[in-house]
Amino acid sequence: MANPYQPVFELTRGRIVECIHFGAAAVVDSHGRLLASLGDPRLVTFLRSSAKPFQALPFIERRGHEKFGLTQKEIAIMCSSHSGTDEHVETIKGMQAKIGISVDDLKCGFHYPFHAETADAMKVRGELPTPYRHNCSGKHTGMLAHARLRGEPTENYIDFHHPVQESILQAFSEMCGLPAEQVELGIDGCSAPNFAVPLYNAALGFARVCDPFEQTPVRAEACRTISAAMMAYPDMVGGPGRFDTALMQAGLGRILVKGGAEGFQAIGLLPGALGPDSPGIGIAIKISDGDPTDRARNGVALAILQAMGVLSPEQLAQMAPFGPQIELENFRKLKVGVSRPAFELNH
Repeated sequence: MANPYQPVFELTRGRIVECIHFGAAAVVDSHGRLLASLGDPRLVTFLRSSAKPFQALPFIERRGHEKFGLTQKEIAIMCSSHSGTDEHVETIKGMQAKIGISVDDLKCGFHYPFHAETADAMKVRGELPTPYRHNCSGKHTGMLAHARLRGEPTENYIDFHHPVQESILQAFSEMCGLPAEQVELGIDGCSAPNFAVPLYNAALGFARVCDPFEQTPVRAEACRTISAAMMAYPDMVGGPGRFDTALMQAGLGRILVKGGAEGFQAIGLLPGALGPDSPGIGIAIKISDGDPTDRARNGVALAILQAMGVLSPEQLAQMAPFGPQIELENFRKLKVGVSRPAFELNH
């Protein structure tokens, strides 16, 4: 069997390439045209947290956000892998007060915040993390709101056959252009169902979120509600110093960004991002080794956007801390090499 991955990112030391990350990617427009690829665009892999905008979609379609009076900021955190800052926690507490649920209803588990300063402050105070600090607590709060909206049980809201999860799977499969029975299912780190599809279909789904011209009026409005909320409040989607937040801030309302665990990264470009007549475009990236430091997927994502002409020199400068090429220093601040993309985009 041919390797679905190709070399996409490398680190040098002196004149030697010391480390190589392999990956695959698909770039697809909202009409379903494969515009570019790396490796095998039909590689089947889990979206992990990149699926969150789709997991919020049926709730927004049912106008649950209007029923509970949720703000754009609260919709954004439903689609987030937030950093667990105090602001994130207060936002989720506010949502739960409107919905009529509490932290005890969350089944996402708990961990210390991604935001190091918040985690350090908690440890100094002797404060242990609760599910509020979990990066998926916004998504789970949205799922509980969906169950309440439909009058369904909340105790088992993450079961595969709960009506909330069945409606999410159906919406996800329709957006990605794949029958629901062809979506591979698994359990995410937060215990909710997650989906694996070909990179092509994941990219198509993100293109359609950004450019839902073929969707029903209800779904198109829901897609626009979600994308607008995420781009209006990118700090809710990630947090301080996070790639998703920084790229949406640099994108000025034209770029939708949502990463996932184990080296998955999804990006959507709104119509007009590449010129007046350009359609919505989705980009799905997978780094084969899981990319635990995020260096490869950040650099690959920026290199793809650069090759497509999406980012201006000013925007690239704003994103420079994330790549696409970074000079590497040792602990004495001596320059020892570079990290850089190792591919040319196949058009």
